[in-house]
Amino acid sequence: MTETTTRKITPEIVAEHGLKPDEYQRLLEILGREPSICELGIFSVMWSEHCSYKSSRVWLKTLPTSGAKVIQGPGENAGVVDLGDGDAVVFKMESHNHPSYIEPFQGAATGVGGIMRDVFTMGARPVANMNALRFGAPDHPKTRHLVSGVVAGIAHYGNCTGVPTIGGETNFDTGYDNNILVNAMCVGLAKTDKIFYSAAKGVGLPVVYVGSKTGRDGIHGATMASAEFDEKSDEKRPTVQVGDPFTEKLLIEACLELMATDSIIAIQDMGAAGLTSSTSEMADKGGVGIELDLDLVPQRETGMTAYEMMLSESQERMLMILKPEREADAKAIFAKWGLDFAVIGHTTDTQRMIIKHKGHVEADLPVPVLANSAPMYERPYTEPKKPAKILPEWVPAPNSILGTLKELMSGHHLASRRWIWEQYDHMVMGDTVGRPGGDAGVVRVHGTQKALAVACDVTPRYVTADPEEGTKQAVVETWRNLTATGADPLAITDNMNFANPERPEVMGQFVASVRGMGEACRVLDYPVVSGNVSLYNETNGVGIPPTPAIGGVGLIPDSSKLADIRLKTEGNVLIVIGREEGHLGQSLYQQHATGKFEGAPPPVDLEAEVKAGRLIRALIREGRALAVHDCADGGLIVAIAEMALAGGKNGLSRDASGMGIELYAYEGKLPTHAVWFGEDQGRYVVEVTPQKAEEVLERARLLELPARIVGRVGGDAISLTGETALPLSELRTANEGFLPKLMGG
Repeated sequence: MTETTTRKITPEIVAEHGLKPDEYQRLLEILGREPSICELGIFSVMWSEHCSYKSSRVWLKTLPTSGAKVIQGPGENAGVVDLGDGDAVVFKMESHNHPSYIEPFQGAATGVGGIMRDVFTMGARPVANMNALRFGAPDHPKTRHLVSGVVAGIAHYGNCTGVPTIGGETNFDTGYDNNILVNAMCVGLAKTDKIFYSAAKGVGLPVVYVGSKTGRDGIHGATMASAEFDEKSDEKRPTVQVGDPFTEKLLIEACLELMATDSIIAIQDMGAAGLTSSTSEMADKGGVGIELDLDLVPQRETGMTAYEMMLSESQERMLMILKPEREADAKAIFAKWGLDFAVIGHTTDTQRMIIKHKGHVEADLPVPVLANSAPMYERPYTEPKKPAKILPEWVPAPNSILGTLKELMSGHHLASRRWIWEQYDHMVMGDTVGRPGGDAGVVRVHGTQKALAVACDVTPRYVTADPEEGTKQAVVETWRNLTATGADPLAITDNMNFANPERPEVMGQFVASVRGMGEACRVLDYPVVSGNVSLYNETNGVGIPPTPAIGGVGLIPDSSKLADIRLKTEGNVLIVIGREEGHLGQSLYQQHATGKFEGAPPPVDLEAEVKAGRLIRALIREGRALAVHDCADGGLIVAIAEMALAGGKNGLSRDASGMGIELYAYEGKLPTHAVWFGEDQGRYVVEVTPQKAEEVLERARLLELPARIVGRVGGDAISLTGETALPLSELRTANEGFLPKLMGG
């Protein structure tokens, strides 16, 4: 071994690698000797929280991950679900939180690039991107800079690769002041008989490196993503990767072309931990060993060590195991696309990873141990306390319902995100149906009548108040968003963003969150097929709100029969379907009226959700529901106002005039403001013709679902008995002014 690899490992070096003293002692016992510095680096990234899931795996195993249409659940690069007719959807969501806070443009851009590689590694062409973004308070000194960089990075990478960004969500909250969240989701389409996996089965097979050259960017990125921030976080800037979307586009085309030739046995993205994770995971899944000669790795910097090459997280790189004697054909394809291609090793029957560099063995490790020996912790946790319910009469009524609506929709919680999504190309590829801004993004399955609906959602204030119920709500919110388009919800991917799991209260939030997710997914028949856990999201001991982002995918069998939120025709009526209890705890109205969020979040009735979902999908496919929107943040009146602003033929475009609503006075027992602003779950607003209204009401009642007519479509304002009408032009100006003002300040 070289002098570099045999230098003495001190406690300080161990700590720099993110290993605790007891973990290093475990490593010594496993190896029976002291590791080389290269081997220490390899184990440090494989044992990082980011790669090993050592604090979360015991709980993730409790989630439902199988189903009649699930082809591949967690454990591969992405989840795969059968769409019928030989088609499959491949999707996953992943975080790039720490890098995006340190270097927002490159952090967000490479997050998009990485999740796209997870999808096309499986043999799928990426057809849609989504994102879930959380920033600090609008008046925080870093917020404007971070929003600008993150949005620009996402737009740059997605637009340059020619993959549409069809939707997402963006929240502002002071809990993310010093640790933003950037969760990227990608959806791809594949044929069921052309799904590719990462198990390197067979001995003496070529190990092939393709894509970009290896540099020093991203070294210890996985370790950095597994630690909390402090005042020295900017010093971690070198661990942020640098992306090249044009190379990614070439890599997509080259990989898909090679996949069509039946030359590939296994393929893996070089993501977190780079060469280390890709080689060890592929070898372990295939039950083989791998021997690498790092002299053969394409390098863009001189004098790189084995340590640096094994830990580099340079972007746009893939590792493949090819069938015998297919190297020349594969090389020709990658040469055509102007990409590096190098045979850097071969598989063996030793079940060992042997790393050679400049004639020296820099690492010699047992593959099963490397891939499976990370400590699995059952960390102590404190069960979260259940908050008390807030009765609607405890929250003071406003002077004006419509005046309050305007104020809420002009604030940072509900203001239009147009400034963000207009920077994304959402129509490239020609299969996107409509603009972002509705309940879910929709893309056609090219060449068929089918379409995919995609949504992502979570309400962190609900999860903070009650992690179990709040996560249940996040799952069912995506389920409703898909349903509102007419889609059959298929499966979810998740992105579990939490603070330090070594604190029992944080671990308790995580445990309760997984429990709520599992319950919702089982009742809804909505399995978890992929996901990501991002822990240690905190700075100087102050953690983020627990944020289990959920990404859902659904199938629209006939894309000519779908719904959006746009009101269609004057004279039609609006019906709200679902139970109304005026729940104001943790609502946006509660914060508006009292200055704080308090009490229990709105409860979720999963059985009622299933019944309402079936009814809504039937009404859409029968042509009875002309517009549909689920009730979420801000309650019933906000849902109606969003439908009004989107109304008319121009929908969400800048020249949309909208379509007014005459709201009918509420005549029940609940306080009026609780009816309009309560955030009760399981509700949809549906536009129907007057002739079909009674039939729709009766069908809801037969399912024991409350339903009532709440207004009539028409005019150019939102009106309510006893109040001055709110012109849509005035509401639109208020709703769309927040972000341009923030970003232009």
